[in-house]
Amino acid sequence: MNSNVISQIFKFITLVLLQVIILNHINFLGFINPYIYIIFIVLYPIKNDRIVFLLLSFLLGISVDIFSDSGGIHAAACVTIAYLRPLALKWSFGTVYEHQTIKFNNVEFGSKLMYISILTVIHHLILFLLEVFNFSEILLTLQKTLFSSIFTILLCIIVTIIFSKRTK
Repeated sequence: MNSNVISQIFKFITLVLLQVIILNHINFLGFINPYIYIIFIVLYPIKNDRIVFLLLSFLLGISVDIFSDSGGIHAAACVTIAYLRPLALKWSFGTVYEHQTIKFNNVEFGSKLMYISILTVIHHLILFLLEVFNFSEILLTLQKTLFSSIFTILLCIIVTIIFSKRTK
């Protein structure tokens, strides 16, 4: 195995463990939960095989579901954002994405923030719609989506800044 595959496996396992051991137990104000594990989907290499990426996204979500006893809602949300990721990339980065020359360390902060925000809000909206599964509770769903998305986006930005490779 090459070092990129080993790196992706390490990120996958680390993010699942971080999510289920620490972050699933954070519950600010009763409805704000960080879901940092989606950063695996956000930062997954663009040029890799799409079918493998969708399968890994499903495995990521179902792994969190197994430990969280949440019945597949994380898997559904992860596969959805993995499927919609090319649209978010094109919308956030434009022609840079079309030429497949994106390096997440070298893109502008605004584009990176928009990209992470789009995928996070979609993920959280699907996650909480499936969790609540009652349209009479749509305000609660939107409230949980908004505040958890803000918290997750902040954590994702902090993690990408801390762990980004410095380029000169």
